[in-house]
Amino acid sequence: MGLVEDIRQIVVEASKSGSNYLGRGILDHALSVTLHAKKLAHKVGADIEIVEIAALLHDYASIKDRRFLPEHHIHGAREAEEILQNLGYAQERIEKVKHCIYAHRGSTDIPRETIEAECVANADAMSHFEMIPSLLRFVFVKKNMNTAEATDWVRAKLERSWNKLTPEAKELVKDKYEASKIILKPHH
Repeated sequence: MGLVEDIRQIVVEASKSGSNYLGRGILDHALSVTLHAKKLAHKVGADIEIVEIAALLHDYASIKDRRFLPEHHIHGAREAEEILQNLGYAQERIEKVKHCIYAHRGSTDIPRETIEAECVANADAMSHFEMIPSLLRFVFVKKNMNTAEATDWVRAKLERSWNKLTPEAKELVKDKYEASKIILKPHH
């Protein structure tokens, strides 16, 4: 197996673990982010390997330990470094992956200093548009919301995600964004 496949397997195994608080949907999210990040990397000329590794590992810390969830971007960068060092990856490339993970969260004001970090952050937001069932499951099951609260929460999250996207990313998910506005229209 190659490096990327080894990393994919680490994420798959962590997702199957009984300690994965986020459930099976988090693996689907990680794989969706990876696909979107690679598409964007091709489109904008970013380093595809850096983008793919960072996308696979961007939420790894919150899969591994739910206590890391609030600051999973910080813990995730540290976890990625450990994993990549153990796999013999070059330190200069590890630093690039770590920056992508550290800067991926839309809810932080961490500047994205590389095109690769932009790709991963955009892909994270883009995946929300195809993960609506998982987002709804999360708010119903983990946050114990009623239908109106859950719909409002998911709609607001998708709106925030849309507003953070670059024009290239918006072009790739515009149809899903428009559909989500119809499906999650407020009923009160």
